[in-house]
Amino acid sequence: MATASIGSPARRGAGFLAALLLALSACGGQSGGVETSGEQDRSLTLYTCVNDTTIQPVITAFEKSAPGNTVDLFRAPTGELNARIAADARTGGLRADVVWACDPLTMQALADQHLVGGWLPPGAPAIPGEFRTDDYVGAHLLYLVAVHRTEVPAPATWADLAGPAYHAVAVPDPSVAASALGALGWFAGQPGYGVDFYRRLHDSGAVQVKTPDDVTTGVAQGIYDAGMTTANSAYAAKNAGSPVDVVWPEPGAVAIYGPIALARHSADFEAAKAFVSFVVGKAGQTVVGATGSYPTLPGVGGPTIPAGAPVVAPDWTRIGTDKNAFLPEYQQVFGG
Repeated sequence: MATASIGSPARRGAGFLAALLLALSACGGQSGGVETSGEQDRSLTLYTCVNDTTIQPVITAFEKSAPGNTVDLFRAPTGELNARIAADARTGGLRADVVWACDPLTMQALADQHLVGGWLPPGAPAIPGEFRTDDYVGAHLLYLVAVHRTEVPAPATWADLAGPAYHAVAVPDPSVAASALGALGWFAGQPGYGVDFYRRLHDSGAVQVKTPDDVTTGVAQGIYDAGMTTANSAYAAKNAGSPVDVVWPEPGAVAIYGPIALARHSADFEAAKAFVSFVVGKAGQTVVGATGSYPTLPGVGGPTIPAGAPVVAPDWTRIGTDKNAFLPEYQQVFGG
């Protein structure tokens, strides 16, 4: 059975997956291109930062499609996930069979340490090239957008959040949330923004919270006028009836892909390969989209991007090179 070690909110969304699970169970034991016979019980350990709203339905669908395979889950925000992996490395090695991260910078660091990588699932070539390397492949997309109370003006640009229309703005902590780090890295390299953008936010009364979900909750509860959060989090609150709206501000919502990779020293390679193959295959990507997250595989449905919405992508190579310069500068503004 899948278990969550950290921060397991109530599981949601099981109802809409019933038809998917029924279809998967009729697929003759196929798991995204890896055949699982069901003759042998297998267990794998998954480390991830993906939220429970998405990860639990994916695990349920995988276990349904591959009888005898079970997933033990450790889920935490990126900062805590990295701490867990570092502790593993100090005490005998990575205990995960699969890592599903929320940004390529985190995954590349693991690949550089030879903790993950060396194998891609058969379905990887169907994922656009910008979302994969020789060691890992994108399994979901995050878009950092603006969320605001309906009674305050919508920010047309990111810079507007530092203006007089907003008395309280929330930003997520880049040392905790990968999406926040990706956004900080993107802003740090943009003319007219840089870390000075965050300094202007702070001077206007902005506060730092831990995660994008904390931003969304605070705006929904009226603690903040607006904030920076992920699109799936903001739309979930809006669709649940919270008095919020979602904006993809100019010059663009920041797109961040979350890669998945096989651990190089997995205790059960077959189970781990089956899971990775399922996640990036059509069946798994369909489940990802059905939970409100953005799949990387084209043509499987999921939430849409508003027509004409601007999108930008971080330069992860540059962020990896410059992080030790801009992150301390940011922390001088908001602490951490």
